[in-house]
Amino acid sequence: MDTSTRSTSSIMLAKQLADLKKQPMTGFSAGLIDDDDIYKWTVMVIGPPETFYEGGYFKAHLIFPKDYPNKPPKMKFVSEIWHPNIDKEGDVCISILHEPGEDKWGYERPSERWLPIHTVETILISVISMLADPNDESPANVDAAKDWREDYQGAFRKRVKKCVRKSQDTL
Repeated sequence: MDTSTRSTSSIMLAKQLADLKKQPMTGFSAGLIDDDDIYKWTVMVIGPPETFYEGGYFKAHLIFPKDYPNKPPKMKFVSEIWHPNIDKEGDVCISILHEPGEDKWGYERPSERWLPIHTVETILISVISMLADPNDESPANVDAAKDWREDYQGAFRKRVKKCVRKSQDTL
């Protein structure tokens, strides 16, 4: 990759970070993991109101490729979280973070996948929406999807509430 691509992506990310600091969004906050690396962000996702995640403060990392925005970042929760679309290692699996183009399994339309017009803000709004309304048809965590489908008010709720309490304790 040439330096102009890297320069463009770093300028774009610096602008997005500055915009988020000037006008914070409800539901999350963002900053750099290391002030010397614009490609590694830390985010705090606040559990959406009127969901089992309400009251939780879930820390995650967004790692951007050098050819951002042509390729999507990777997002990984470092806080424990129980959700059908977040695997047991914390990796977020939603369409908006999948490589652009055709889905080789035919599950997602290209318009649902990564597009260079997406920003940190649109990614995090999608993640907050995902917390409130999981896609249990294509789970990254099969056990969480099973709990979601079969015992929403019991096992699923109990596991999520445990994660919420743990997130509050580690603040």
